[in-house]
Amino acid sequence: MKDKLVKLATLGFLVITVFAKAQNPIVQTKFTADPAPLVYKDTVFLYTTHDEYNAGPGMGKFLMKDWLLYTSTDMVNWTDRGIVASLKSFKWGRQDNGAWAHQCIERNGKFYLYCTIQGSGIGVLVADSPYGPFKDPIGKKLVGGDDIWSTIDPSVFIDDDGQAYLYWGNPNLWYVKLNKDMISYSGEIVKVPSIGKMKNQTTADPYHYQEGPWAYKRNGHYYMSYASTCCPEGIGYAMSDSPTGPWEYKGYVMRPNSKSSGNHPGIIDYKGNSYVFGFNYRLNFMLTDLHHERRSVCVEEFKYNPDGTIPELPWWSEKGVSQLGSINPFKRVEAETINWSEGVSTVKDSLTNRIYVGNIGNNDFIKIRGVDFGNGVKKFLAHVKTIEDQGSIEIRIDDKEGSLLGTLNVQHAVNNDHWITIACNLKQTKGKHDLYLVFKGSKENLFNFDWWQLKTK
Repeated sequence: MKDKLVKLATLGFLVITVFAKAQNPIVQTKFTADPAPLVYKDTVFLYTTHDEYNAGPGMGKFLMKDWLLYTSTDMVNWTDRGIVASLKSFKWGRQDNGAWAHQCIERNGKFYLYCTIQGSGIGVLVADSPYGPFKDPIGKKLVGGDDIWSTIDPSVFIDDDGQAYLYWGNPNLWYVKLNKDMISYSGEIVKVPSIGKMKNQTTADPYHYQEGPWAYKRNGHYYMSYASTCCPEGIGYAMSDSPTGPWEYKGYVMRPNSKSSGNHPGIIDYKGNSYVFGFNYRLNFMLTDLHHERRSVCVEEFKYNPDGTIPELPWWSEKGVSQLGSINPFKRVEAETINWSEGVSTVKDSLTNRIYVGNIGNNDFIKIRGVDFGNGVKKFLAHVKTIEDQGSIEIRIDDKEGSLLGTLNVQHAVNNDHWITIACNLKQTKGKHDLYLVFKGSKENLFNFDWWQLKTK
C-alpha cells in the first residue's frame, strides 16, 4: 500500500488512492469514526464523527468539530449528506474541538441527536427530519457533572413500554431515564456495576467495558455492546433481561487489533440482515506509519446464534458486505453516492448547500456498485461545472480498465459559475454491472460533478 499514489487536496480534504476492489472502509473521501446507524423506513442513516485531516500525530490527539451523515439503501453505496451538526450547534459548549461520539434516534416523528461535546458534557439536538436541520431545544447540557471528562459516548434506547434510557461513560457505564420529551430526565443518574464479568465471577474479566456503549433490544434480549479493553480496544458485549441490568458479559464481537487503538460499535438489523459498524485506521496508515487519530468507518455482516448471542467476528475485512438490491440508474444518482473512490473529495457549497464531487484529477475515479442497466441504455447524462479548459469522463463497467461504453467530454463553459447538463452516447449494455466513472485530463482540478443518469433513448 505504501507505493500507492497519495494526493492531498486543497482545503484540507482527504484525497487518497487505494484499492478499487475493496469496500471497507465504507467512506474514503473523509476520515470518519464513531458510527451511529439508524434504520428509518427503507434507509440506513449513518451518522459519524469526523476526524480532521490535520489531527495528530500521536494517540489521543483528536481534532473533531462536526458530525456527518451518510445514507444507503443497499449497504454498499453510500451517499454523503454533509454536516448535520457542529460544535456551533451547542453555544454553551467548547467551540474549538471535541465533537465526539453521538447517536440519533426517532420518536413520534422527531429526531433526537445526542452528542458529546468533550469537556463540556452531552447535549441534545432535535429535527423534524433525519437529515436535519438539528437545533438545540434546551440551550444547555443534558448531562454532565463535575467529572465532565467521563461524560462521553451517549447511547439511547426506547423500550417497548415507551421508557427511554440514556447511557454513557468512560471508564464506567452510567444511565438515566429520559422523559417522554426526550430532552429531559427524571430520577437519579445510576452507575452500572462492572459488566466485564462472566456469570458467577467475583472479579472483573480483563476484557471489560471501556467506553462507547451501544444499547438495543432484540427478540426479548437486551444488549449492551461497547469498546472493551484499552488499548487497543476491541468490541465486547453483555446481555440482560432488563434495560437496567444486571448485565452478563458474553465475550467479544471483535477482538482488539494492534492497528486500532480505539473502537465504537453500532449494531442494527436491516432488510433481514444484521450488521455491526465500527472503525479502523486503514486510511491513516496508507498515508503514514505514524499514528494519527484519523479513523475510517467499516461494517461487517453477522448472524446471531440460536440463543441470541453474537459470534466473534474477525477484524474488519477489506471486502465488506454483500449488496442488497441494485442501483437504478434511470433516476438521477448523486455523484456523491459512492461504493469506492480514488483521488476525489466530496464538497458542500456553502451558498446553495449542494454537495458534489470535486478536486477531480487525471485517472481519479468513482465506483458505483451493482448498477442495473436493464434491457439496455443509449445515453449518459452528467451535471457538471467546468474549471479547467477540458476534461472527460470515461464510462466503464466492472473494472477501472473495463469495457469502455462511452466518453463524456466536459468542455470549458462560457461561464464557470454555471452548472450544465451534458450527454454522450453509450454502447449497448444490459444487465447488472459495477459502474466506473474514470476522470481524464491534463490539469490538476478538472471540473465539479453533481449528478449522473442513464437514458434509454
